[in-house]
Amino acid sequence: MLKNKSIAFLGAGSMAEAMIAGIVNAGKVPTDQIFVTNNSNEKRLEELTIKYGINGVKRENLHFNQIDIFILAMKPKDADRALNSIKSLLTPNQLVLSVLAGISTSFMEQNLQAGQQVIRVMPNTSSMIGESATALSPGAHTTQTNLSIAKELLESIGEVFIINEEKMDIFTGLAGSGPAYFYYLMEHMEKAGLKGGLDVETTRKIIAQTIVGAARMIQEQDEDPTVLRENVTSPNGTTAAGLDALRKNGGGKAIAEAVFHAANRSKEISSKLAETIDSKKLKAI
Repeated sequence: MLKNKSIAFLGAGSMAEAMIAGIVNAGKVPTDQIFVTNNSNEKRLEELTIKYGINGVKRENLHFNQIDIFILAMKPKDADRALNSIKSLLTPNQLVLSVLAGISTSFMEQNLQAGQQVIRVMPNTSSMIGESATALSPGAHTTQTNLSIAKELLESIGEVFIINEEKMDIFTGLAGSGPAYFYYLMEHMEKAGLKGGLDVETTRKIIAQTIVGAARMIQEQDEDPTVLRENVTSPNGTTAAGLDALRKNGGGKAIAEAVFHAANRSKEISSKLAETIDSKKLKAI
């Protein structure tokens, strides 16, 4: 279904690049059918064109009527202005995907053409290597065919989960922001390894392989994390000592709080944006 589809990224930041890299590497969409644009940074567009063989174009040179799928990848704070600027350039049968945290499908529908097909998407930066955990929540007017097309497209950057939109904030806290938690953990494990006398390269490889191995165990073993943790933990052994230190220093609570804080921030972005729009409407009356 994707071979004949043209895709345009509106926004050229790190998330857009991660998705572009994953899609290009998967080879499901010809590179000459992938476009990317931004407001003014032409140098960034040139970089992406050279690096991935796609079409980096100025906004005024993008032929909106020839694009099948638009991916909104600008900053969430710019969503209102961006949607209003493209509203008159779209038709309802064109599909709009948004990777903007906190921006609901109803908000997009209210600010685009009546009946516009929209899907809220939450990938993560592991898209770059085809290992994203990506959530999809379709809008009110999105057809099953277009939902299937979006799922196929995003499966090129990892595993896809179709969820109710009310669960998107917690998904954002878990998977959208999740890679950063693991990188933060790795930073501190690396410091410990260096302090213990290992070199940087060896330490980093050890940590990365340990995390990969633990993740594969979850994916391939029919046991939950608690059982797997208990299997590793001998009474009064080294792992028990390490876990005891984590508990005493609030490790488990900190992890849960990170997820909930990120999820709450996603809700806050949505609420603040709605308040801003309502304020503008009142001033216009």
